[in-house]
Amino acid sequence: MIFETRCAGCDKPGAAICTTCRFALLGPAPHDAAHGVIAAVAFTGRARNIVLGWKYRNRRSVSRHLAGLIVNRIIEERAQYDIDVVTWAPTSSKRRRERGFDQGELLARAVARQLGVPCRRLLDRDGSGSQTGRSRSERLTGPRFVARPGLDGARVLVVDDVVTTGSTLGAAAAALDDRGAVARLAAVASTPDRRRAEVLPLRRPAAHAA
Repeated sequence: MIFETRCAGCDKPGAAICTTCRFALLGPAPHDAAHGVIAAVAFTGRARNIVLGWKYRNRRSVSRHLAGLIVNRIIEERAQYDIDVVTWAPTSSKRRRERGFDQGELLARAVARQLGVPCRRLLDRDGSGSQTGRSRSERLTGPRFVARPGLDGARVLVVDDVVTTGSTLGAAAAALDDRGAVARLAAVASTPDRRRAEVLPLRRPAAHAA
C-alpha cells in the first residue's frame, strides 16, 4: 500500500505543509499576553488547521517546521542564549496512547536540535487529566507537574503546542521553580480570544450520502 503525503493544513496531496499554508504561517506574532508565553502564530485559520492536523492526523513530519516557528520567535526575543535545556509539558497518558506519540515531546526535541542544546524530560504529569475539551474555567486550574531533581540554576525552555489560558505551561514553570530552575515558556500558537476560545479536536467532514 502506498501512503500519500498530504498537507496538514488543507489536506492537499504533496508536501507536509503546502506553499499556500506555509505563507499563512508568516503573519504577525500574537500580541504579548498576561500569561507571558512566547507564541509564534495565532491559533486561527490555516495555522489552526495545521496544528490540529499535526496532532490528530499523525502528521509527525510537521514537527520540524512548527519547531522552526518557535525558534524564530525565540531569536526575535534574543532569548536563545538564555537556554540550557529544552523540555515539554507531558500530555496525559490517555492522550499519548490514543495518538501514539506526545506532540510536546516531538516539538521539544525538534526545537532543541535547531537551537543546538540538549532536550530532556524534566517534568512528570501528576494525574492523567487532559486539557483538551475542557471549558475555559476548567482550564484555569491546569494540570499538575512534578519536576525532576538536580535543576538548581538551570535555564529551561518549556514548549507546548497551543496556549489558551497559560495554565498548563504555568504549572510546568511552577514545578521547575520548585527545583530551582528558571523557566521560559513558548508555544506554537496562541488562541486570540481567551474569553471564548476552546481547543477542540479536528473533525473530519461527514461523508456524503450515496
